[in-house]
Amino acid sequence: MISGYKVSSDTSDMDFSVIHEYVSRSYWAKNIPLSTMETAINNSLCFGVFTDAGNQVAFARMITDTATFAYLADVFVLEEHRGKGISKLIMENIMAHPKLQGLRRMALATSDAHGLYEQFGFKALASPESFMELHQPAVYE
Repeated sequence: MISGYKVSSDTSDMDFSVIHEYVSRSYWAKNIPLSTMETAINNSLCFGVFTDAGNQVAFARMITDTATFAYLADVFVLEEHRGKGISKLIMENIMAHPKLQGLRRMALATSDAHGLYEQFGFKALASPESFMELHQPAVYE
């Protein structure tokens, strides 16, 4: 726990405007429409970090069947709240969540946070030749 912050996985607590504002400017989902982001949030297990005043400062979502697989997506901490351990706080809550226990595989993609995720057991793909993707980076343009 970090003084002044709390974590929630209740979707009704999420500030869709804060999430959309950040994610729509990100390298991974640039220009994502608000309606698409809302659908993604409503169909995922979401985690938000909030100040004591109730302002959302961080977000992550797990796309999961809660039985065998989960994919971590849309992770961010607002710039003015970085350096306080919030990314570790949100990851600790994700990894401890009851619906994410006993999964065969968790996956994620990152360009810049390998060190964070390695602290929680994530590694480079053991068999990258087994994985395929259909990637459409211009879908939101």
